[in-house]
Amino acid sequence: MGLLIDGKWHDKWYDTANSGGKFVRGESAFRGQVTADGSSGFKAAPGRYHLYVSLACPWAHRTLIFRALKKLHNTISVSVVDWLMLENGWTFSAQHPDHVNGARFLHEIYTKAKPDYSGRVTVPVLWDRQTGMIVNNESSEIIRMLNSAFDAFGDAALDFYPAPLRAEIDAVNATVYDHVNNGVYKCGFATTQAAYNDAFDALFGTLDDLEARLGRQRYLAGDLVTEADWRLFTTLVRFDAVYHGHFKCNLSRIVDYRNLSNYLRELYQVPAVAETVNLPHIKHHYYESHRTVNPTGIVPKGPALNFAAPHDRTRLAAGNAS
Repeated sequence: MGLLIDGKWHDKWYDTANSGGKFVRGESAFRGQVTADGSSGFKAAPGRYHLYVSLACPWAHRTLIFRALKKLHNTISVSVVDWLMLENGWTFSAQHPDHVNGARFLHEIYTKAKPDYSGRVTVPVLWDRQTGMIVNNESSEIIRMLNSAFDAFGDAALDFYPAPLRAEIDAVNATVYDHVNNGVYKCGFATTQAAYNDAFDALFGTLDDLEARLGRQRYLAGDLVTEADWRLFTTLVRFDAVYHGHFKCNLSRIVDYRNLSNYLRELYQVPAVAETVNLPHIKHHYYESHRTVNPTGIVPKGPALNFAAPHDRTRLAAGNAS
């Protein structure tokens, strides 16, 4: 995991020396917006935009789920980076090529958009073929665009950010992002015991709260699947396979929580979602790429996971789950 400094690539791990051993995630740099009418400068259109993603990355996974559920396969194309990320960062390969720009490394896409770019090189990236620019590399904003800006070309009836629930969704997202989505990384990349302990306690305290919440209602914002559920899902689906062991998030597994585990299986079984989950990519990426965390690069054979097993969430009221 490296970064660009004035357009030059540097193989450099996260610096926690000035943060008391805490992992601090940087802000995304590209924040353009695709709109239906093009008033933003980026008009929604079929074939114009391209997603660069990793099948291992939970942030990129969000965008693949929204692309699938909103039926945007023929509108937005995709290139997948290789699961192994070492000294050159995210890398394309013969099996996983860059279908648009022919790049070898994702950092070349960043410097193509901004030659003097400084910062981390992350997925997902929403690329504009027409201008040769990165529109956005912030997953939370990309999924909002996929949810509504492309409705003329996808499933306009499906809205994961409905107006009456937005305040509730935003509140849930804020907590889940800080303590769960990013919380597992705060545990895994911490370099002091105190930083790890704080992140660990916040993570499992929040999972306990979510377990109780999902005992009262079917989904995080009520009886409808919303953006908040898909943002949590991509962390939950990786938890027992990776975060529990690799990131030392080992107080409990998701399978140990009745409500969270059944909820995870229900979301996984929504049509088109299972196809976006690639556990071999997930496990090999984390265990082989993070050499500061797992120096040997050995990938565990377990655990045995069955997300297709029956769930009990029908005991709670629900609206349209898909």
